Amino acid sequence: METASSSSSSLNKKKKEALGWMEWLRGWCYVIHEMLFQRILASHLQNPLPLPPVNDLTCIVTGSTSGIGREIARQLAESGAHVVMAVRNVKAAQELIQKWQEEWTGRGLPLNIEVMELDLLSLDSVVRFADAWNARLGPLHVLINNAGIFSIGGCDAMNDLLLGFLLEKFHYHLLFALTLLCPEPQKVSKDGHEEHMQVNHLAPALLSVLLLPSLIRGSPSRIVNVNSVIALFVDPEDMNVVSGKRKFTSLLGYTSSKLAQIMFSSVLQKRLPAESGINVLCVSPGIVHTNVARDLSKIVQAAYHLIPYFIFSPQEGSRSTLFSATDPQIPEYCDLLRADDWPVCAFISQDCRPTNPSEEAHNVETSYKVWEKTLEMIGLPSDAVEKLIEGEEVKCKYGTQQEAALSH
Repeated sequence: METASSSSSSLNKKKKEALGWMEWLRGWCYVIHEMLFQRILASHLQNPLPLPPVNDLTCIVTGSTSGIGREIARQLAESGAHVVMAVRNVKAAQELIQKWQEEWTGRGLPLNIEVMELDLLSLDSVVRFADAWNARLGPLHVLINNAGIFSIGGCDAMNDLLLGFLLEKFHYHLLFALTLLCPEPQKVSKDGHEEHMQVNHLAPALLSVLLLPSLIRGSPSRIVNVNSVIALFVDPEDMNVVSGKRKFTSLLGYTSSKLAQIMFSSVLQKRLPAESGINVLCVSPGIVHTNVARDLSKIVQAAYHLIPYFIFSPQEGSRSTLFSATDPQIPEYCDLLRADDWPVCAFISQDCRPTNPSEEAHNVETSYKVWEKTLEMIGLPSDAVEKLIEGEEVKCKYGTQQEAALSH
């Protein structure tokens, strides 16, 4: 793999108050380009994507009851991995497992797959999940932070299948038009955070940090964050968009959460010593067709049927994440970026090739501000990563007792 190139001037940007029209235009050009050409760019990939041996891997996949998350969990399990479906709707996941086991009968050993409850709208739930997993004292080889939301005015995406709905199942150009037409009340979690920011960034960040003890036991291991080409702007001083400096829209909440995730991942990759054997990367699955259209307007549903050729199926959309989670060259590529002091973590495109995220993601100063603010918002001390790497206890203000101690 070759290191993705970028202008060094992007490292020293001035603080921005909002996106300029050129940046919005550039962002939507990325989306349109990805939609129109993703099949051509990914034409070299097989479907389904052949996986290397994964029999010895233990993988946690969030949001794995529908969309590409379901495909990721199923393909990993059928390839021999031990898969943990981390979902809010436990019953739906159990029904899926029963169905998969029945379909797999006669093709090999029973699938090694289980369910654990995880609600990303509750940071207490995240801590409980991490506590329960770390208490097993077993290894974790791959954490796939796949679940996410893009709430649209007039359409309540926070339903029983919330964590199964993936960010990339939305066709962003259509959703952008919808955000301009629909009222968009800002939703806040019970933890007091804007919902896009919590589900798409804060909760996965907390989960990633708290599971470091298990990831160390599974070293070499990976944290794979399903991200987006729409990661354009975030204000580290107003991550919940409550200051009034900007009018809240779902699009602003979404893009802010995805850029925050890339920036946090980039700093986490730098904070993790090479000897820990843990690598952090982000991935774009492309524009993927799933059943989210049923929750949108009839006009948007009709538009979905006009562009079927350009849109990936969930199986096709899962390929870049599966590649990032299993390809043996990924650690070498991440080490190369670390050695070059590259400003962003590895970012894999929908065609399973390294690429660059948005230009703003290269802003190192903003990235460290996002890092510090994120740790504050999820209730962890600034030295949490270093302590966990050294096997020391770290106290989080969330959890069953509102203060959970985590260690090896």
